[in-house]
Amino acid sequence: MATKTFDKSDDGVVVIVGSGAGGGTLAHELCLRGIDVVLFEAGAQQSIESYVNDEWASFSQLAWLDNRYAKGGWRVATDFPNLPAWICKTVGGTTTHWAGASLRIQEHEFKARTHYGDVDGANLLDWPITLADLEPYYAKAESKLGVTRTNGIPGLPGNNNFKVMYNGATKLGYKTVHTGRMAINSEPRDDRNACQQLGFCFQGCKMGAKWSTLYSEIPKALATGRLELRPNSHVLQVLHDDGGKVTGVLYADEKGERHEQKARIVAVAGNSIESPRLLLNSASSKFPDGLANSSGQVGRNYMRHTTGSVYAAMPEPVRMWRGTTMAGIIQDESHHDEKRGFVGGYEMETISLGVPFMAAFLDPGAWGPDFARKMETYENMAGMWIVGEDMPQADNRVTLHASEKDPFGMPVPVVSFTDHPNDAAMREHAYRQGEAVYDAVGAKATYRVTPYPSTHNLGTNRMSEKPEDGVVNSYGQTHDVKNLFVSDGSQFTTGATENPTLTIVSLAIRQAEKMADMMGKNEI
Repeated sequence: MATKTFDKSDDGVVVIVGSGAGGGTLAHELCLRGIDVVLFEAGAQQSIESYVNDEWASFSQLAWLDNRYAKGGWRVATDFPNLPAWICKTVGGTTTHWAGASLRIQEHEFKARTHYGDVDGANLLDWPITLADLEPYYAKAESKLGVTRTNGIPGLPGNNNFKVMYNGATKLGYKTVHTGRMAINSEPRDDRNACQQLGFCFQGCKMGAKWSTLYSEIPKALATGRLELRPNSHVLQVLHDDGGKVTGVLYADEKGERHEQKARIVAVAGNSIESPRLLLNSASSKFPDGLANSSGQVGRNYMRHTTGSVYAAMPEPVRMWRGTTMAGIIQDESHHDEKRGFVGGYEMETISLGVPFMAAFLDPGAWGPDFARKMETYENMAGMWIVGEDMPQADNRVTLHASEKDPFGMPVPVVSFTDHPNDAAMREHAYRQGEAVYDAVGAKATYRVTPYPSTHNLGTNRMSEKPEDGVVNSYGQTHDVKNLFVSDGSQFTTGATENPTLTIVSLAIRQAEKMADMMGKNEI
């Protein structure tokens, strides 16, 4: 199949920056509607064949390793000061690394400000859309991704890690415990294989069973003849004319040479760190505080979910690394009940880390006999990851470093985060419940593990009804610039409890529909 190319002066294309869940999906949906797209990706293109089932080698191959700074009260700033996030710089974005959990945001979570009230120190706001608005797009996304336990698709089998969780959870009286709604094939579907339980879900699925835009949406978009994919192309600025209309992007290619690509529309989908970084770096005399930032909200309200892990040393070997990494969930704590001492809810999901990452994350910086004793229980470990709704705060934010720049001359991002008291209270409750799950089935010891560098990065270009409260409207269209859109998790108004990818994909489908309609009417 011949590769489509567009002239850099072609101002009729839609430029999308970032090829992950939002950008890759948007590209496919627009191409299906007959719209020409140039898709930029800062990283290289890997493949099912080039993925490596090795934690450190895969991390070097896929992760975003450009210099960043973590600041604030979170422990990540101490333990991993240059790695605030574990996300990817590669074609397919973080859909190469994600675990596959695909859950709908609950109705009350779209209206967190209404339901939770005035939480001191939190910058809560209701989404300008409802669950009812998104339900048709959730249904389309679940079909697109092949989410288990939807559309008649059976759930994945439970590995030993899940069986330990299930037995403990049901002994505590939890009712909603199963192997999850996962975008991982439990049977062959959509020209993708069924899961073979290899256990390297975070390292790129070598079976192609896990949905990723790399080998699902992007090849389908290329097959339409409407898409040009440009890997190793780092977008530095979004450009505009004197009237404030976006005209294209400035980018650096693989050799570091700079080019300008014209565009009719630009959609930014670089994750919640790179997207605000790009908008802030696109400041001009017309937009002195950054593009689309008249509200001052670009980069603010950074959320990463309230996370942590509980591992347990069981009496017998568990070998938790065998099988799907996160195919196991307890959802009973995902509701809102202030009697627990916090607003919002959380889930407990199975997780496994290999020996290298367990050594890095179990107790960062620890050494000596106690640490060695814990690591010696590795074969008998069961593990779960806590994921809950954290509170947006105005000072949790992404900013540009005052002096340090990357090799292209672009200021590096600074990610500032401190837990809200609600986050801390939720984590403490979740730790106790996680320990109780394992104690119920005879755990010899339980280990509380502090949050890892964040994989769920949300909220830095949030949706709002009023332009002064956020950056984009309910379709991800920026309030300030009509032909500039945001297409990733940074548009989340609040974080909700659920893993975000299904919602990112659903919003991208909805956005493509709206964008195509507006283009057809010459409104943009």
